[in-house]
Amino acid sequence: MHVLTGLECFLESPPTWLDGLRIGLLCNPASVDRRFRHARDRIAERFPDQLTALFSPQHGFDAEKQDNMVESDHGIDPILGIPIYSLYGETRIPTADMLENIDVLVIDLQDVGTRVYTFIYTMSYCLEAAAAHGKRVLILDRPNPIGGDVIEGNVLEPESASFVGRFPIPMRHGMTMGELALMFNAMGNIGCRIDVVPMRGWKRNMVFDDTGLPWVPPSPNMPSPATALVYPGQVLWEGTNVSEGRGTTLPFECFGAPFIDHKALDIEPEAFPGAVLRPIAFEPVSNKWQGRLCRGYHIHVTDRTRFRPYATSLCILQRILMTFPKAFSWKSPPYEYETVRMPIDLLIGSRTVRRSIEAGRDIDDLTKQWQEALEAYDRFRSSFLFYPREQGAR
Repeated sequence: MHVLTGLECFLESPPTWLDGLRIGLLCNPASVDRRFRHARDRIAERFPDQLTALFSPQHGFDAEKQDNMVESDHGIDPILGIPIYSLYGETRIPTADMLENIDVLVIDLQDVGTRVYTFIYTMSYCLEAAAAHGKRVLILDRPNPIGGDVIEGNVLEPESASFVGRFPIPMRHGMTMGELALMFNAMGNIGCRIDVVPMRGWKRNMVFDDTGLPWVPPSPNMPSPATALVYPGQVLWEGTNVSEGRGTTLPFECFGAPFIDHKALDIEPEAFPGAVLRPIAFEPVSNKWQGRLCRGYHIHVTDRTRFRPYATSLCILQRILMTFPKAFSWKSPPYEYETVRMPIDLLIGSRTVRRSIEAGRDIDDLTKQWQEALEAYDRFRSSFLFYPREQGAR
């Protein structure tokens, strides 16, 4: 089945209120139509002389920056000769000067369905800035690549809020960008004037491979939809001294460290529903353990309907912590502009969950603990959903 993105629907039938307005566009290389034509070019062609500014999220306009806290500069677009404002550099919040020459900010970003992916918070800052400066926001919706019918994980606790978690949502949030924009607007009492161009043909139980759309990596270490499927759990390694696979051809799909011993760890290949853990060895060419032999696993998702990435990675993390207590360690700050709190607490969205893992608390017991908050979130999000839910899905 073919899905039409918000970009394609927008170009097919643009709102008449855009006539004559100056347009800003928040985008990156994944902002393309099904023929790989970029939103900048399509919008500039459809609205001659109206596109006056471009904005980029983390990793830069061309998604060239590899890692966290690697900032990108402002620039001038070589095609249109208009400014490109970086929202992951000297500021993460659009300034009055950046917004001065636009009337409406169009946002066309591909999210990956996970709470800690910063694009959704860049969007939230844009909503706040637009409300403060009297600008309108138009969201061109795109698929949640890991589906919108399943949510998973603990809901973010306020003391762990950061740029990788601004609002009380679970790790796997089950929303599209357009839905999140409306929900954040309500959660934060932002008061932004938001319009959303929904997709056509997308269903909540779809993963990206079901859409018929081309995948363009939204960030350097999100090379495929398979990466997005494991990311809600595998991103946790960023808060540890275990490699999350950066510097390999399988970022987030593989993990490991020099101190890991397969025999001692004793993880059965099919220990977790919907996945096979294949023992591997690798040498990262950059990032953690650069040039060192690491042993670990490659996660192969065999049944995405049964696979629970967050619970799976929490179980593995706890097993490694308990098996190699002297070698394993949590990463120290800074992390995403936080210089005091532990990165793992920001990623998990809770200090208590991290302490429970350290204490050897059963992960199944933990997941039961956060069910009530997860169900409350599920009820709250229902009023912001554009696309119908399947009966009994969650």
